Amino acid sequence: MSASLEITDLSHRYPGAERRSLSGVSLAVEPGELIAFLGPSGCGKTTALKIVAGLLRPESGEISIDGRPVSGVPPEKRGAAMVFQKSLLFPRMAVESNVGFGLRMRGMDRGEVSRRVREALRQVHMEGFAGRRPEELSGGQQQRVALARALVTGPRLLLLDEPLSALDANLRDEMRTLIKDLQREGGYTTIFVTHDQEEAVILADRIALLFDGRLQMYDHPRAYYDRPVSRRVARFFGATNFIRGRAENGTVETTLGRLKIDEPAQAGDVTLTIRPEAVRLGTGENSFSARVTEVTYLGTRVTCGLQADGSTLRINLPPHVGLREGDVVTARLPAGALWPLED
Repeated sequence: MSASLEITDLSHRYPGAERRSLSGVSLAVEPGELIAFLGPSGCGKTTALKIVAGLLRPESGEISIDGRPVSGVPPEKRGAAMVFQKSLLFPRMAVESNVGFGLRMRGMDRGEVSRRVREALRQVHMEGFAGRRPEELSGGQQQRVALARALVTGPRLLLLDEPLSALDANLRDEMRTLIKDLQREGGYTTIFVTHDQEEAVILADRIALLFDGRLQMYDHPRAYYDRPVSRRVARFFGATNFIRGRAENGTVETTLGRLKIDEPAQAGDVTLTIRPEAVRLGTGENSFSARVTEVTYLGTRVTCGLQADGSTLRINLPPHVGLREGDVVTARLPAGALWPLED
């Protein structure tokens, strides 16, 4: 059965560090959700995961599982299982012994251990590898065994610390699908640490984005593209178009003209953002004339640079659109795709 998780005002500083690795992080996870802790290296995401697992004691704050504070509760009694970036399998043990190790340490009946090991290997599609040693497995197979070792304990919290980062692109795709399927089938409450935006968007129900130990945004994946809370968040998710202006009465005065926006903006200086794929060619509301400064063919799309009245924008178009550098075009910015940022 899956568990709820609540992180309240969590802070942590490693001995000798100048700044905190986590500062006042708070969020709640519903039972059965898959949450991605996302951010660049050193942002605090793995630190937060280790505190949830009970491997680190926080400087301040609290972790609650199903509404019960677990400060001081040892890792093995939290109902959590963790899979690390490296598989950390015992090299001298066969796969079935690796997977069943934790159950044997608990004194579980040998027959029950065998039954659970078989089921866990079935879940990760490794049924025929029970007798092999880790050195006989590929990197992807080793990670599947590590995942089986976590699942065999029947965890209520599944904690995954960048388990796919060392795999090549094809294996990562396979493992993403496997993790998603397992999480949905078993209903595990799952925290997945990654620095890969695409991975977070593919896997997560919600994403917790961390910069410098602080929670920047906690929302569904689409929100990071459609309504980021800041320029820094928008940039992290690939936004390139930022338009400075002054908001008043539902419009923003910019160098591109007076732009209408659907989302209310507080009066005064504001920065608007719009995704390159949301910019359109043609006349209409919020249209302007621009010169094409760059055309890059990327197979599935063409990305172009536009220059207009001192503003530079990028636009993504279908690959068949025949624009060339120096062309003058009319482009428009749909009001519903413009989003005002906090900074």
